[in-house]
Amino acid sequence: MQTIKAEPGTKPPSMFFVLRKSVVQQGLRGIYTGLSASLLRQMSYSLVRIGAYEEMKRRLSRNGKPSSMQLLAAACLAGGLGGIAGNPADILLVRMTSDVIKPQEHRFNYSNALSGLANLASQEGVKGMARGLGTNVTRAMLMNASQVGSYDLFKSTLLGRTIPVLDYQLHDSLALHTLSSLLAGTFATTVCSPADVLRTRVMTSTSSDGVLHILRTSLQKEGPRFLFKGWTPAFIRLGPNTVLLFVFFEQLKKGWSALNAN
Repeated sequence: MQTIKAEPGTKPPSMFFVLRKSVVQQGLRGIYTGLSASLLRQMSYSLVRIGAYEEMKRRLSRNGKPSSMQLLAAACLAGGLGGIAGNPADILLVRMTSDVIKPQEHRFNYSNALSGLANLASQEGVKGMARGLGTNVTRAMLMNASQVGSYDLFKSTLLGRTIPVLDYQLHDSLALHTLSSLLAGTFATTVCSPADVLRTRVMTSTSSDGVLHILRTSLQKEGPRFLFKGWTPAFIRLGPNTVLLFVFFEQLKKGWSALNAN
């Protein structure tokens, strides 16, 4: 949806139109297009950004509770490192998922992430693997600060508070982790949308146009609303992803602490 450039005065296709078109053309397998690239991206980008942030937070906590600015800086730095590590996989994911709406002659036709990575490296080299790196690092920094950073903020803010109507006091439990991560997912989707749209358009472009040219051209043709194209499907992906990410992560941390205690 982020790569579709609607003509002036026409309404861009909805999420359901794109989904239906994908299913009609590729069957139910179409909704899992790019799954291998998505897994490769999570094992590079997410592994580095979350692992690096936790390690930075641990080091900052040696001399007492770190400040919000320290945690924000750590989240941005860790996100940038993750963006660098995951850039090739990000290119593959964006290209594989956008093929469905492209004419046959403009498709990349990667069968899976590994063959796509080999194709990308052999045909476009290091420069191709670094395509859109600037926008991707920016987006990754925004994502980590708005997702991981805001999760810590929401969790500390909500801890001990009582939910109205339900009269339920939040403590360090599954309910707190779920609510905090849902809020973090919503916040991160909104903050990262402009950088996400630009990153997608740069990575799927077959020309050498830079991000500023793409931004200027898109603003002229589509107006500023194009920066939030695909917000709904982005949230449908990132919302549950954030909830599951932090719920599992909190349980793993508790399990690891209990294991070390024994």
